[in-house]
Amino acid sequence: MAQNPHVRPSTFRRFIDSEASGGIVLMAAAALALIVANSPFADIYFAALRIHVGPLNVGHWINDGLMAVFFLLVGLEIKREFIDGQLSTWPRRILPGICAAGGMAVPALIFVLLNWSSGEVIRGWAIPTATDIAFALGVLSLFGNRVPASMKVFLTALAIIDDLGAVMIIATFYTGDLQFWALGGAVVVLAALFAFNRTGVEILLPYILLGAVLWLLVLLSGVHATVAGVALALTIPIMRLQNGDLEHSDHSPLHRLEHALSKIVPFVIIPIFGFANAGVSFSGVDASALTDTLTLGVAGGLVVGKVVGVYGTALVTVKLGWADAPANAAPLHVLGVALLCGIGFTMSLFIGLLAFPGSPALQDGAKIGILLGSFIAAVLGSIVLLLSPRPGGAAARSF
Repeated sequence: MAQNPHVRPSTFRRFIDSEASGGIVLMAAAALALIVANSPFADIYFAALRIHVGPLNVGHWINDGLMAVFFLLVGLEIKREFIDGQLSTWPRRILPGICAAGGMAVPALIFVLLNWSSGEVIRGWAIPTATDIAFALGVLSLFGNRVPASMKVFLTALAIIDDLGAVMIIATFYTGDLQFWALGGAVVVLAALFAFNRTGVEILLPYILLGAVLWLLVLLSGVHATVAGVALALTIPIMRLQNGDLEHSDHSPLHRLEHALSKIVPFVIIPIFGFANAGVSFSGVDASALTDTLTLGVAGGLVVGKVVGVYGTALVTVKLGWADAPANAAPLHVLGVALLCGIGFTMSLFIGLLAFPGSPALQDGAKIGILLGSFIAAVLGSIVLLLSPRPGGAAARSF
């Protein structure tokens, strides 16, 4: 039912609809996890995550189950943006695509250079490559019209491509011993889902039911179960009208499912994940932890690597004439957004868990690096954006 335009929405509704709200809720969940993990309730907190519910413990249900829903939403966003959004044409893909590639390659290189001879630690090379889209966009939205709208589009497109790269990294480099019978079954189910798509099935229930079977088979196959979320998303159809235009209304299955998940994921699933995984006990941790190469590799990759990778490639790409600069954007706008790309919270935490599945100590070291790097990136990015010129002036056309 449509809302009365003359009725002012409640404070809660305005908060839920705000672009910054998802990042704020995630920050609160992470802060609460740190407080609990360093309180008298720490033992209860860590023990609760180890409680088995059926075949998996609570932590695994969150990281393998709930996060599959998060990856389903990521997959839906990727598909929509490539077919119907900011990445629907090659000219739109060039700048954010190159910057996303640079923003993943340089942080990984920094991590590898610092941890080349560190044995098992080298498995964490992908941790600083990720950008937390909700967190970064949440911080960017706090600046309102001080930042040109083109920079929001740029950051969104870059983060979507970044998410796609992270999914490919997880599927390629963080896969366990394969069980080919389960993998074969997953391929059969995926083929059935594509058959639904090609035959025009618009009801979501069959996709969801087969998606659950796909998740179970992928979980048993040795490939990380969250990849099933992305694979399912690619089979959800976007309907076309008779004139060939894309259907934007609720009649499109993809848009319906994306709308249904648009509040559940940022306000339920991601905060639960953040609370379950951001808790690091600082008991026995001293200043030397901050100089550990694992921590430095992650934090340095997120802060320095993202700036060099994103801002550097943007500058070179525009100067070479391969792509146009974001409209009305000054160099400080691009630099500030490049720093915000160093907020790698959700996906970085997730990759850290996959990189060191049998080493809580290494997981904690990675978490410290992620928290430290993300915090520094958010603060520095905010400072740079505060110093940026207003959009539309002469300085804003000099990039």
